[in-house]
Amino acid sequence: MACAVTTALPAAASAEPAGAARDGGAGVERISVAADGTQFGVDSTGGAITTDGRRIAFSTGGERVYLRDQPSGQLKNVGSYPIASPVISGDGEYAAYWVTLFRDTKVKLAQWTAGSSIGVNCDALNCSQPSLSGDGRYVANVATIGRPSTSQRIDVWDWHAGTKQELAWFAHTEPSRPSISGDGRFVAYQDGKAKDVFVWDGDHGSISGPIEGPSKEATIVQISEDGSKVVYLSGSDTYVHDVSSGTAQRVPDVKGLAIDPTGNHLLYAPNDTTGPSLVLRDLRAGTDETVASQPASAGVDAVSAEGREVVFRSTADDIVPGDTNGKSDVFVRRFS
Repeated sequence: MACAVTTALPAAASAEPAGAARDGGAGVERISVAADGTQFGVDSTGGAITTDGRRIAFSTGGERVYLRDQPSGQLKNVGSYPIASPVISGDGEYAAYWVTLFRDTKVKLAQWTAGSSIGVNCDALNCSQPSLSGDGRYVANVATIGRPSTSQRIDVWDWHAGTKQELAWFAHTEPSRPSISGDGRFVAYQDGKAKDVFVWDGDHGSISGPIEGPSKEATIVQISEDGSKVVYLSGSDTYVHDVSSGTAQRVPDVKGLAIDPTGNHLLYAPNDTTGPSLVLRDLRAGTDETVASQPASAGVDAVSAEGREVVFRSTADDIVPGDTNGKSDVFVRRFS
């Protein structure tokens, strides 16, 4: 089903918040450091933040997964050897990541309270690319079938109940990543071969889409935690699809990276590389805030509710004072 499209024209980015890094208020802080502030001697990657901005998940050197509690400064090593950056549950109790186990890949769930990881039940040889519900109960992932792999499916696990729902099967292994809403009701996912994006509604057991219409090739970015918006890429533009109305807001000439839990703020990288590297768009007001002027990157789950905080990764050594490790670090930008 094709969707109606409105266009959001680029707005001038506002100046970055002034002031040195600090624990509260507007500013920027490096969070990929030990609890005592010691720098890591390896590259830090990722950066996923909770709805309220309290906790952040990141990884270091492809060896460790960390959860950091911002108010207390407490840092916990909760997992090992992630293949990709971890994602986080909305409440910050869990982070999910995937690892290589012998010849296969498996999804693991790291818990703040326990300070350790458990394996998520996976009845396929390879499971990867997890996405977590708000309380971490539901895990959406890709399951790849066969050796060598010939097909894949999108699954949602309720690991409390030990049950699984299979949402879609694909007779190919092109990238087909899912993204789950906070309550686990909606899952947006991509058919990587057809380059279509769909939305599954668990309450009705129905699938809508392709939401971008039959004439466009799309790549999924993320569904908002409240399930109201789905961000996808098509051509050189980013689209924010409204699940209820079926309409989409077009943000031209940018690469969308993440959306905040309320669906009101889009984190993007401008295609024009002469300006800021990361920008936060208020989709209601059409205004922008600069997140990073130095070269930087970010992934899904990078924005807290209403865009109050954004986490990102950068190799720049002039974002905060005292950055002398010569490695990539993870930072949080606060706007209030």
